[in-house]
Amino acid sequence: MGGFAAVVLIGTALLSLPAATAGPAAAPPLTALFTAASAVCVTGLIVADTPAYWSAFGQTVILGLIQVGGFGVMTLATVLGLLVTRRVRLRMQLRAGAEAKSLTLGEVRRLVVGVLQVTVVFEALLTAVLAARMVLGHGEPPLRGLWLGLFHAVSAFNNAGFALYSDSLESFATDPWICVPVALAVIAGGLGFPVWVELYRHARRGREPHHWTLHAKITLVATAVLLVVGWAGFLLLEWRNPATMGPLSAGDKVLTGFFQAVMPRTAGFNSLPFGEVHTQTLFLTDMLMFVGGGSAGTAGGIKVTTFALLAFVVYANVRGESSVHVAHRRITEGVIQQAITVVLLAIGLVFSATMALMAITPFTLDQILFEVISAFSTVGLSTGITGDLSPAGEVIIVGLMFTGRLGPITVATALALRRRGRRFEYPEERPIVG
Repeated sequence: MGGFAAVVLIGTALLSLPAATAGPAAAPPLTALFTAASAVCVTGLIVADTPAYWSAFGQTVILGLIQVGGFGVMTLATVLGLLVTRRVRLRMQLRAGAEAKSLTLGEVRRLVVGVLQVTVVFEALLTAVLAARMVLGHGEPPLRGLWLGLFHAVSAFNNAGFALYSDSLESFATDPWICVPVALAVIAGGLGFPVWVELYRHARRGREPHHWTLHAKITLVATAVLLVVGWAGFLLLEWRNPATMGPLSAGDKVLTGFFQAVMPRTAGFNSLPFGEVHTQTLFLTDMLMFVGGGSAGTAGGIKVTTFALLAFVVYANVRGESSVHVAHRRITEGVIQQAITVVLLAIGLVFSATMALMAITPFTLDQILFEVISAFSTVGLSTGITGDLSPAGEVIIVGLMFTGRLGPITVATALALRRRGRRFEYPEERPIVG
């Protein structure tokens, strides 16, 4: 918490400088704080138009904050320690393991190096593709095209959703050379670094999928299922909407539906105006955003593994089984309790923030709920109300972004003074459930 808070404060200070804005005046403190928190927490919600309000220096600061936030403060410190000293102290390994959710201490060094390699490879490839398209397909000058490619590549892979266009990526809604690479980068970043490191190691050794860990299997399958559900849902709900997909051709509708099905993985780019979509589409997006992406990656939400585990818990209870089994593996009680805790804390936080914003803003429930879940899940999608929030509303959103990036269970643990082990147990009794 201290590490992320420090980076947010540093970003706020930099964005408060007169050189950070395109106009003559410096950004107000709350605007700088909101933007810095959104960038570090890789959310993408904005109260000031990124390309119009911030100067080249300000945009560079935002890009740096996105990279640091996506990579993880503790993971970044470990990488720097590796580069400088060629070794990692035990304390740094433990901190990096907590940040990257590594399963064993011996895996930390390889995981952190893998994080760096995966980040560089994906961002470099996406930068090249986007820059080439901007220059060759949209007539941008080479340096401008390279900057646009780099900014959107880092923003996409880190699931940040910041764009250098006032309408996000709506201008490129029918351009597959922009939408498809960005969507694939969002999926890659949202899977989580441990999954990519594992897939690379197993591919190099020629191992088949049944050798993969349970975490990798759940993450890949759940991600694919949610993508298909979201894709079909967007096409079904928005196909005839004259304000969104209605005027597009069938092929463009399929492309736009795929792009918007990927974005609730917590990226935040939009190729459709979400202020014009149907209420049912907002609710579908709410559910997809709440689930989010993979653990130990750049995505937010409760994570697809948490969602999948709870689904298996329900399945086991319906079948009357006393334990939960997934892919020939038994899930421990501790993991199930952790998943339930994460979901209940998330629901409580979303409910409380929604009630608070309803009391101090004039917006409708569907707009506020969409904004709250987008902030908590570090998505960045909005119906357009972010810039019209009151100062108190902006502070609530900042708190949601910060809490969502670290995770409810992490914040709750960090705030606890110490863990207590029970020295005795009371007699057992079973209350009536249901």
